[in-house]
Amino acid sequence: MTVAHTDRFAAAAEAAAVAEREIQARIDRKEKSKSSKKPEESAAMQAGARQYPAPPLPKQHLKKPGEESDLECAPMYDAPHYKGSEKLEGKVALITGGDSGIGRAVAVLYAREGADIAIAYLNEHDDAEETKRAVEKEGRRCITISRDVADSEFCNEAVARTIKGLGRLDILVNNAAFQEHVPYQGPTLEPL
Repeated sequence: MTVAHTDRFAAAAEAAAVAEREIQARIDRKEKSKSSKKPEESAAMQAGARQYPAPPLPKQHLKKPGEESDLECAPMYDAPHYKGSEKLEGKVALITGGDSGIGRAVAVLYAREGADIAIAYLNEHDDAEETKRAVEKEGRRCITISRDVADSEFCNEAVARTIKGLGRLDILVNNAAFQEHVPYQGPTLEPL
């Protein structure tokens, strides 16, 4: 792989992040113009061995794609009382969007089950490093691959880098997403 080839992917990832921020700004303006009713607050259900955050939660809005590390109330992803049973021992998983949120939780728990992990993510480098540390804390290997998974050529490269870096690929978790409210226009591989 050439440096120019890698730079093209990096530039595309940055361009996708800018486009996502523009979409989010448009949605924010639209939502701000709507009437603002305050939802009723209720206590958080407390189940399990740890305390869960209770309302009122901090009011915070991050620009997309957003850094999970910037959240005041960090998501819980580690399931501290879950003991793995080696169901994925010797397997390798590639998880898109594995830098944060559900993707991070999947990465950590797959590692706890014995899998080595590759995470593909857009450009949230601090979040990706946190996920890598959490996976390695489980005693497994982790590689991070930053680019835009909307680029099918990059997806092929991510698979190749996973196989080269971790020796194989057994599991693909297609978790990366950007949520935008648009009318359904049927199945397509083309961007909206």
